[in-house]
Amino acid sequence: MDRLSNTVRPYAWGSTTAIPALLGVAPTGEPQAEMWMGAHPGAPSRISRPGPGAPPDARPGTPQPTTEHPLTDVIAADPVGELGAATVEKFGPRLPFLLKLLAAGAPLSLQVHPGLAQAQQGYADEERRSVPIDAPHRTYKDANHKPELICALTPFDGLCGFRRPIEAAEAMEGLGVDSLKPYADLLRAHPEEAALREVLTAILTADPAQMAETVTAAAAAAERLGGAYAPYARIAHHFPGDAGVIAAMLLNHVRLQPGEALFLGAGVPHAYLDGLGVEIMANSDNVLRCGLTPKHIDVPELLRIVRFEATDPGILRPEASPSGEELYETPVDEFRLSRFDLSPGADPVDVTAATPQILLCTAGAPRTGELGLVPGDSVFVPAGEKAEVSGAGTLFRATVVA
Repeated sequence: MDRLSNTVRPYAWGSTTAIPALLGVAPTGEPQAEMWMGAHPGAPSRISRPGPGAPPDARPGTPQPTTEHPLTDVIAADPVGELGAATVEKFGPRLPFLLKLLAAGAPLSLQVHPGLAQAQQGYADEERRSVPIDAPHRTYKDANHKPELICALTPFDGLCGFRRPIEAAEAMEGLGVDSLKPYADLLRAHPEEAALREVLTAILTADPAQMAETVTAAAAAAERLGGAYAPYARIAHHFPGDAGVIAAMLLNHVRLQPGEALFLGAGVPHAYLDGLGVEIMANSDNVLRCGLTPKHIDVPELLRIVRFEATDPGILRPEASPSGEELYETPVDEFRLSRFDLSPGADPVDVTAATPQILLCTAGAPRTGELGLVPGDSVFVPAGEKAEVSGAGTLFRATVVA
């Protein structure tokens, strides 16, 4: 197995303290939003393996020089050896998931992800129209879907899925803002799907100046009322005048406790607001935004992708197995996330698998084979390689279903 060297992404919404606190290092004062673990071409993890330069007559056991390699290159050089034949056959010669530490100090954009067929169609269309892959108005960066799972390490606030139209109407009416009344009336007047579609469309296509006035009035009322309205006041503080503040009122507000998780499938609008968590997703960059962002919003395509149905956020709690592994069940094969809370003196747990794995330490000082870990350390385990976990601490295990 290989210890990973990972990149921390400094997105503006990132917490300045959460990831440094987990890693046990001093904050830099700059936001540290995400630490990426995997083989995403945007910021692949790096590993050290023996490289050229070892003397031909070196005695057995003599340490060999090592060279640092991007995990993308290591996998490309031997996909079957690193990922296993079943993984390559099912997903192609690439690691199908990306694992992250995510630390939100401010709200992320309100967004949805396409399904697989939608992503393939959208990507092919933009390729056919020769839209540059790095163009600000480009929607589909690849032809893959992006289901994801977020597991809280600290109390974690987010928005997930539409709430019932009547509940959204009541929330808007409770603010006492006259310009919200037409939205509340629409929510009450139509069946669920039509109501949610009409109101989100109206919010996103409203006159920007008028919408800014509505948001300002709604934010002042939310600040004054507090309680269930406090999240919207906080969102508006970060995004004054943004239509996404009103769109956010259509969604369920969720607070996860440590160890709880949310699964976000295709078409489900969501946004993370605050907290530290372990996130895993299919290896894709496809995001359609609908607010809380200065970036491009493709309203027609967004409305094609969004699932206009009220949903229960469905907080996930892990299911324990006899080995002590606690699994977060999801309906996708690109990733499988589980957790070990290891006790001092317990027998080692064999985690050898025919699929590639990344093991991430979030607490304590566990061991993976001969490697000792501290919080924030992670290792890549190639398919079929013998692996055990032991010691005391918490380890997350990311792999695939192949």
